[in-house]
Amino acid sequence: MRCDLRPRSRAMYNDQGQPIAEAGPSVPVRITGLDEVPNADDPFQVVEDMTVAREIAEKRRDRQLVASFVRREPMRLELLNEAKIAELKIILKADFRGSIEAIKKELEKLHHEEVRVRILEAAIGGITENDVWLALTSPQDTIIVGFNSVPDERARAIAEERGVQIREYDIIYRLTEDIRAALEGKLKPREEVVHLGRALVRETFKISRVGTIAGCIVTQGIIERSAKVRVIRDGIVIYPPTDRTAGLESLRRFKEDAREVREGFECGLKIAGYDDIKVGDAIEAYRIEHVQRTLS
Repeated sequence: MRCDLRPRSRAMYNDQGQPIAEAGPSVPVRITGLDEVPNADDPFQVVEDMTVAREIAEKRRDRQLVASFVRREPMRLELLNEAKIAELKIILKADFRGSIEAIKKELEKLHHEEVRVRILEAAIGGITENDVWLALTSPQDTIIVGFNSVPDERARAIAEERGVQIREYDIIYRLTEDIRAALEGKLKPREEVVHLGRALVRETFKISRVGTIAGCIVTQGIIERSAKVRVIRDGIVIYPPTDRTAGLESLRRFKEDAREVREGFECGLKIAGYDDIKVGDAIEAYRIEHVQRTLS
């Protein structure tokens, strides 16, 4: 139970808002004066001695702190892949317990084998200094999310000073969409090869201190000076090796440098770091684009 360290209520009201001095079984009441909002199903224990009440509250607080520690499991082979999963850690504060449950339910739908949401704490009430310190003591990528919940002045000041991100919402779908976008941002982009064009080598020229220049005609698409290239001989890629990429050292039309040469035109080009070019080789130009992935 999240207990008040000064466990004494200031006032008690019935369901009509009228102050009462005592309440029997099954009587709904509203209590003011507690330091923290209790969770649903938390038990209340009434004692006459303030010292006893304080001891009970402290013991319950200590038990809660112990229970909140992360229990480390022995590393197993099946857990090795999980260790590579990127996490977005959230401290969630909301106006009602029902709001927390609804938000948790929506966040559970945001699943992927490479990224996930982990809720470090979910509680009712405003965003406090303790929430900010919890975010600071947690690993990276921890944010505080308030649903109809705002930080007090001290919490906001510390968050701004220490660079802790606090996001405030009043609509659940906006909260979940922002979390989805944040998770997708943690996915590694997918590389896609975009084919630009192809040139056929008609002549080769060996130039001292320069290397082999290939005289080509562009048979398809476009050859760009900034493109990646690969050399194809008899249908086999012979350069570069599969773990490397190659580019152009120079691209010329007659004696002039060119940024690009289009289909049907001749050009001379020098492949960076490669001189074993032969007549009949095909030079394929391409670029690599990074495409942002999504959870779906």
